[in-house]
Amino acid sequence: MLSFATALLAILGSPGPGVLSLAGVGSAFGYRAAWAYGTGLFVGSNLVMLAAATGLAALLLARQDIRLVFMILSSGYLLYLASRVALAGSKIGFIEATHPPGFWGAIVLQVFNPKAYAVGVFTFSNYPFWPESLIVEIALKFLILNAIWIPIHIIWMWAGVSLGQLNLAPRIQRTINLVMAAALIAVVLVALYVAFQTTS
Repeated sequence: MLSFATALLAILGSPGPGVLSLAGVGSAFGYRAAWAYGTGLFVGSNLVMLAAATGLAALLLARQDIRLVFMILSSGYLLYLASRVALAGSKIGFIEATHPPGFWGAIVLQVFNPKAYAVGVFTFSNYPFWPESLIVEIALKFLILNAIWIPIHIIWMWAGVSLGQLNLAPRIQRTINLVMAAALIAVVLVALYVAFQTTS
């Protein structure tokens, strides 16, 4: 169980679409909007985990046509998000928007977030530690997952709000945007690769 939690911590701690967008909402709109958006990410994440635990995600993504449509939609949106980050100029903010995406926007992001599915497949396909009962193991994995997920996302939200409040030089602000955009693209590519490998 400890090795499972350690591996999960490493996966969830890496930057992905969820935490990057949460940091962006915090940077642009403050804590109140970020809490609403973060709650949506939490609900969306658990919906994806439920789909992974029941095998629904693997069943749907096993079909080539459905998987292709999903990958096009998810990668297209996430690459668009990365371009907004990279083109944000000297303004601190990992996303650029006039209104916060909100609770429902966060759920939609998670539904099309390839990293969320990669985490779900990893969580419920590896590290069996309760052979006596699959239901108990799934429940414990949900608890461990959320116990790690929540503080990580709170830290990213705080980081976004804090960066948004700094008066940094335009060159530094631009560099931050480019680094975050590159990290987002890299994570998307890795998640897409994992998704294809696990459903092929």
